Amino acid sequence: MARHYMAAERPGHTLQTTALINEAYLRLIDHRDMSWQNRAHFFGVAAQAMRRVLVDHARTRDAAKRGGALKASLEEAAAIPERAAELIALDKALNDLATIDPRKSQVVELRYFGGLSVEETAEVLGISPVTVSRDWSTAKAWLLRAISERQPG
Repeated sequence: MARHYMAAERPGHTLQTTALINEAYLRLIDHRDMSWQNRAHFFGVAAQAMRRVLVDHARTRDAAKRGGALKASLEEAAAIPERAAELIALDKALNDLATIDPRKSQVVELRYFGGLSVEETAEVLGISPVTVSRDWSTAKAWLLRAISERQPG
């Protein structure tokens, strides 16, 4: 899952795949008391942990751009605000979607952030692949509209 997350990031991203795994692991071990109900429960929590790490990283980079000290190459500096803003906007829209339709939000998390196939997502959520495909299409359209409505201009 971490490799899939990082493949979607810009080249030269300051957070490496192993760092993402380590950060997500540290967040998962905070849930020591949690009894994993099944594979779906674990994958859902793991995908959410990786999403949180990436969004937190983007927010940190975005905050640094607005005045905090951060060392970056000129090339990185040009790419940071754009990608961070996209990830933060996606996170906000996905949180909004979760309040309206939690299952569609889970489908997006597992497919986009978790890198699972339609069939794997169906297995994890205990629904049919056709339902996953339908939810995926609907959620993508909803997220695109929600993000574009937030865009200035």
